[in-house]
Amino acid sequence: MSNNKSLYIDIEALSTLALVQAGLISPVDKLMNEAEAKEVDRTQFYKGVPFPFAFVLAPKGNKNKKVLQTLESGETVDLISEGNKVGELTVEETFSIDPQQRLYNIYGTADPSHPGVKNTTSRLGEIAVSGPYHVEYPLIEDNIKRIEQMITKTGAKYVTSMMIAANPLNRAHERMIRQAITDADLLVIFLRKPFTQEGLRYDIRYQALSRFIDNFIPRNRVLIIPFENTYIFAGYNELILDAILAKNYGCHQLVVGKNHGGLGLYYDKNRLNSVFDHCKDIDIDIKTVDEYVYCDTCKTLVSTTTCPHGQHHHVHYHSESIMKLIQSGLIPPSILVRKEVSANILASLFPERFNKLQEMHYSLMPGSGLLEQQSEEQFYLKLIELYQTSSLT
Repeated sequence: MSNNKSLYIDIEALSTLALVQAGLISPVDKLMNEAEAKEVDRTQFYKGVPFPFAFVLAPKGNKNKKVLQTLESGETVDLISEGNKVGELTVEETFSIDPQQRLYNIYGTADPSHPGVKNTTSRLGEIAVSGPYHVEYPLIEDNIKRIEQMITKTGAKYVTSMMIAANPLNRAHERMIRQAITDADLLVIFLRKPFTQEGLRYDIRYQALSRFIDNFIPRNRVLIIPFENTYIFAGYNELILDAILAKNYGCHQLVVGKNHGGLGLYYDKNRLNSVFDHCKDIDIDIKTVDEYVYCDTCKTLVSTTTCPHGQHHHVHYHSESIMKLIQSGLIPPSILVRKEVSANILASLFPERFNKLQEMHYSLMPGSGLLEQQSEEQFYLKLIELYQTSSLT
């Protein structure tokens, strides 16, 4: 039984500490002290590398506040998450922070209506602690090993990466993935796994992306890695931190869309500046890809910069709108979402939706005449194929 004092942190803070401990946010390799934190917030650089805001630990709560007020330099404190000891920290110093200023440094706003601000406010205290620490969090080390093993297995010399939510996976995502594979020996897809529930669960998005990769592209050239999207990646400096993470995972290139929320802050008349000036110091190539749309004149997926037809001919891949269709139980048109992906998502999202599924299947669908057990996913696939039958329309 430990006699150390305890600080209570949530799983999001634990994941972030583990990323830094593993060297994935290098050159940041520790919790910053007060002088370092102020310098980083002022210059947005740390050890000569762009870093948008100080890396500090300031857990909220009355218990934490009382402990932080009594800690002394050199003292060891236990880190507790979800009732379990997950690590230890040796105190260098404690110091006060301004929560409102920190929110602004991360998100560019302290407006409580901002979802990121609201979430971080609920977890951010007024006293930070610095010092060396060690935490146990196997997922991060497992991710590193999987990437290293895949690079060794494939002999990849040039590794490309992309960060996507695939919420849900659509045809534009597919085009970006195919394009990224063309230019690389190996593509690492960091599938965002936020700690707040937004849209489809992670396991559903992972299954859908895996279904596409396993059946429609060279499986041995793509690796899916769960990317726990902690608060430090949620702000307007997201692209800089994505680039640092990808580089430290061993990737040589990061692919982003020109309609990326963070990129839009810097994109002006086809000239990229500021964020990419920063990325030069991170030592990773940044490749931007055009927005893709479906053109009802071209009858295919096209880039907005290469299609001569106007906006009134374009169907956009708006994730929130596609998500509303799926959450309502509706099958998205196949020009938006591949039928195999739609069937997989709907079967996972609405399990046991239909009474007497087998009876419905045999009464509606063409078949061999043999009585075979059909899954809900197979039912959706057959139903989509009926929607695509056009001889009577």
